[in-house]
Amino acid sequence: MADRTYGDIPGFPVGTEFVNRTALAASKVHRPNQAGICGGIDGAESIVVSGGYIDDEDYGDELVYTGQGGNDPATKRQKADQELTRGNAGLARSQLDGRPVRVIRGAGGDPKYSPASGLRYDGLFRVVDHWHEIGKDGYRIWRFRLVTLDSTDLPPDSSGDAGPTERVATVVQRLIRSTKVAVEVKQKHDFTCQVCGLRLMTPAGPYAEAAHIRALGKPHDGPDVHSNVLCLCPNDHVRLDAGSIYIDATGIVRDSSTHAAIGPLRRSLAHNIDPTQLTYHREHHVP
Repeated sequence: MADRTYGDIPGFPVGTEFVNRTALAASKVHRPNQAGICGGIDGAESIVVSGGYIDDEDYGDELVYTGQGGNDPATKRQKADQELTRGNAGLARSQLDGRPVRVIRGAGGDPKYSPASGLRYDGLFRVVDHWHEIGKDGYRIWRFRLVTLDSTDLPPDSSGDAGPTERVATVVQRLIRSTKVAVEVKQKHDFTCQVCGLRLMTPAGPYAEAAHIRALGKPHDGPDVHSNVLCLCPNDHVRLDAGSIYIDATGIVRDSSTHAAIGPLRRSLAHNIDPTQLTYHREHHVP
């Protein structure tokens, strides 16, 4: 696996402009001369947003970025399905690891947020979600939602500095919501995971997480209602969000890579689950 540099590149602050991809690659802010994603299965360190995919959406401090593959560079139209491999797998890995991603915008992107010419380094973003769907051209594409992360939010790296204390740059990976609905769902299951049956005990009492089957907010716009929430342990919450497990139409929890049955989803008569949300999860998060 390649040596990767996550975070800012010294000497190239946010707002640095580059006349072309050759100059950008030489700076190591984004190393490939052509590829839009600098990454592999171990993680992604940078992306270029330059209008190469018609499904991209740019909101300034938030991006819905289309993965790589299946694209005709001449027409910018999709001609084949995308796979969760190469840079796409890297962006998914960076979500799991909480690694920041450098975002570079090119002149071909949304004119509201892109430079008039050349390319510009626009800072660190974090991947907060990934899923697949059928794009505008009728082929499956992988999509990644990234939100801005001001580099000053990261503690400085101590490489080369003297002193006994090592300072490590960290990023919060995901937000654990604590809504009234979430609390009620956890109480209905007595804080017991609906997948594995684990009930975690802490000195402050039992602990579980409320997992929205269809994520809240754009682009998924899932509802914050009991029927869209599961009571899970932290491990199974991550597995569900990452698409490594899913619940089939009969209520069986399955491994996404093999489709082998893990076991039935634990149910409660006091908690109804909306099957349309489970279908949405299968269609958008399972590779």
